[in-house]
Amino acid sequence: AIIAVEMMAIKMEQGWDRMRAASFAYTSTAFPMLTGTIITAAGFLPIATAKSGTGEYTRSIFQVTSLALIISWFAAVIFIPYFGYKFLPDYKDGKPVITPRIRRIAGWIARIPVIGERLALRIVPNDATHSSDHIAGQNASQHVDHDVYGKPFYVRFRRAVAWCVTHRKTVLIATLLLFLGSLSGFKFVQQQFFPSSTRVELLVDIKLPEGTSYQATEKQALVLEAFLESEKDLHTNYVSYVGSGSPRFYFPLDQQLPTPSLAQFVITTKDVKSREVLRSKLIKMFDERFPAARTRVQRLENGPPVGFPVQFRVSGEDIPTLRVLAEQVAVVMRANKSLVNVQFDWDERSKIVKLDVDQDKARLLGTSSQEVAAFLNSSLNGTQVTLFRERDKQIEVLLRGPGEERAKLHLLESLNVPTRSGRAVPLTQIAKVRYEFEDGVIWRRDRQPTIIVRADIYDSSIQPATVTAQISPLLDPIRAKLEPGYRLDVAGAVEESAKGQSSIGAGAPLFLFVVVTALMIQLMSFQRVFLVLLTAPLGLIGVAPFLIIFNKPFGFVAMLGTIALFGMIMRNSVILIDQIESDIAAGHHPFNAIIDATVRRLRPIALTALAAILAMIPLTRSDFFGPMAVAIMGGLFVGTLLTLLFLPALYAAWFRIKPEGDTRLYTGSGFQTESV
Repeated sequence: AIIAVEMMAIKMEQGWDRMRAASFAYTSTAFPMLTGTIITAAGFLPIATAKSGTGEYTRSIFQVTSLALIISWFAAVIFIPYFGYKFLPDYKDGKPVITPRIRRIAGWIARIPVIGERLALRIVPNDATHSSDHIAGQNASQHVDHDVYGKPFYVRFRRAVAWCVTHRKTVLIATLLLFLGSLSGFKFVQQQFFPSSTRVELLVDIKLPEGTSYQATEKQALVLEAFLESEKDLHTNYVSYVGSGSPRFYFPLDQQLPTPSLAQFVITTKDVKSREVLRSKLIKMFDERFPAARTRVQRLENGPPVGFPVQFRVSGEDIPTLRVLAEQVAVVMRANKSLVNVQFDWDERSKIVKLDVDQDKARLLGTSSQEVAAFLNSSLNGTQVTLFRERDKQIEVLLRGPGEERAKLHLLESLNVPTRSGRAVPLTQIAKVRYEFEDGVIWRRDRQPTIIVRADIYDSSIQPATVTAQISPLLDPIRAKLEPGYRLDVAGAVEESAKGQSSIGAGAPLFLFVVVTALMIQLMSFQRVFLVLLTAPLGLIGVAPFLIIFNKPFGFVAMLGTIALFGMIMRNSVILIDQIESDIAAGHHPFNAIIDATVRRLRPIALTALAAILAMIPLTRSDFFGPMAVAIMGGLFVGTLLTLLFLPALYAAWFRIKPEGDTRLYTGSGFQTESV
């Protein structure tokens, strides 16, 4: 809309009537803007094609943005020229002609307190022409020779562009050095997968040793419930799940598998501030009152669920060897001051009762191992004998031994096992009872036992990728000593981020195909398409410094913003190159056309960039969209500036365009600015 309105306003300042200016705004900008719209929308195309959890999570960004951009193009080329025809003032000798309607609108605005009168003076200046009589009978073919770009600001900018085009080698080398410097600056930007959610819920996990009974877990949950009752001023409600995790009430929830040794709480706090206060109190309380449990207090996640942010995965065939390796990794991780709650995803061995059946005695007494196992299962767990129907529910009726026998293990040896002869013999006559430990759960990856060493980060000022990068080199001595068949890999947020980036990268060829196709249709030249593509990375020069200044991490969302930034910069380049080509086709000298087109494209390019930058300011305070907003703001600011200075120099250097005569002719205020 800015481009269309600016084109109409310029033409009317040059003496064109409304209808001709509105028509020109459509015919001269519609197709280049459509190309720019397609390129900008294509910047989000890799998101739509990403076959990963991150793609599923962020696909709506592409859908909403593309739809909004396409609708905005229709508005800019159809409705905006119509509105401009209705509302823009006519001009006479470069000054607006104030019609009675505009005077009435200014009068209404003047009633606004504080700023109204000043705004009204901007619409109806004191020296404005106050009548529409000056334009009566104006012919559509008339053209008033008024140099709109003869103002001091445009003169100074024209000199800057002329200097850049004349000293093109200096400009190109300086831009290249800035680009390389920005790439090296990313070393000082923290990496991030997805930021934490700003929702007010807290998730609290209480994990007791493997094999712990449901009743023991429930006792620990009651202790936490008593603590939460004493902190009612910080939360509105909570719900506890003993023996399993919470059902999915939030799409990226990291769900837990059912196990008697787990209890999970979902606490709804009053606000984000209360959430952080309660979180700190819970962490301190767990350290003091839950020494036998592995506890975790976490905010809700954004993006695909990761769980613990820092993870290292050890895989191999021999489980005892895995335990040794995992402990070595844990020692290195515990030495890092940023990590807390270092633990394994499985490690404890469960207590079991093992029966060694004497096969000879069992056969002699008329029984077998299978029959003994069936009897013990029936006595301890119960055997279903029938179903009791109560309305729409069916309740199992179990046949099992007395509760005392099931609760006291020392009575197990005295159980009477029935035999085929109809008699019963004590269990100790056919089996030896002994107590042992075994792995309660074994996690496998690629069919190999795998232990994940994981840890939390309670300091929100440091990112998981930064801590992982600190720890990974320290694990190289362990990797060097690994036997064949054993692996030590990075997992957690870093691994999920790499998966997301690879899925986005898989859509890059389609993105390039759409962009190059649109540019070829618009520019009809491989060389000019290549020039536009060269300007796309210019935004990176501003991304890294702005992220460092605002202390924002470069995460997955910021990466999406940077990809979209490429499309925005290429859109501006298309508009500028299209104007240069139009001027050259109209007979202007190429050197003249480069400078003149850049001066005339300054206002629409700068205003569209400024509008986008200002629109991002409210998002800078968002935990989720903040890094993306800062990346777009910095990249678009620097990228737009370089588009207006670097691209003219690049165009002149690429096509070897030299000035016609003295270069001072191209820097004065009398430089011709006519356009077709």
